[in-house]
Amino acid sequence: MCNSITMDQITIHLAEGFEEIEAVTIIDVLRRAGLNVVTVSISGKLLVNGAHHIAIQADMLFDKVDYTTGIMIILPGGMPGAQNLNNHSGLRSQILDYNKKGKLLGAICAAPLVLGNLGILNGRKAVCYPGFESYLNGADIVSTPIISADNVITGRGVGAALQFSLEIVRKLKGEEMAEKLRKGMLIDFSN
Repeated sequence: MCNSITMDQITIHLAEGFEEIEAVTIIDVLRRAGLNVVTVSISGKLLVNGAHHIAIQADMLFDKVDYTTGIMIILPGGMPGAQNLNNHSGLRSQILDYNKKGKLLGAICAAPLVLGNLGILNGRKAVCYPGFESYLNGADIVSTPIISADNVITGRGVGAALQFSLEIVRKLKGEEMAEKLRKGMLIDFSN
């Protein structure tokens, strides 16, 4: 279990009702790439229940995190997880601060609604789970599985979780590392 955030850490936020496949896929792929990932509970307790009743123990509680030293905030989707993330004022403040500083933000499935509600997607290409487009205020909505626009990466849902994760690896560790992982995990995006 982590006790502090270091200068190169990425925080993945877990709220009651998060999408388990997205969260675990992202955590797994980023750790395979050697990235420092810390799971953060915004629920006030370390054990967080996913949308499909799979409980995951987070590394830290939100109020113990020093966000000044991290490099990326990631939001897995799922409902009501994405709405719970959106309702957390402290997390919203950190997201706005990261965006202002040009730090990386990632959101997948329904979670891009948080970025949309904060105005972060205005004028940027973005994707989300079908039916949540109305929350992406001002975004240029595209239909690809994932899209990277400036410092923001968004993904459509569970089926895009591996591609979303590898895009984060590509941004942070380069094309060579992303390709090595893709090949090693036998991922084929051609179908």
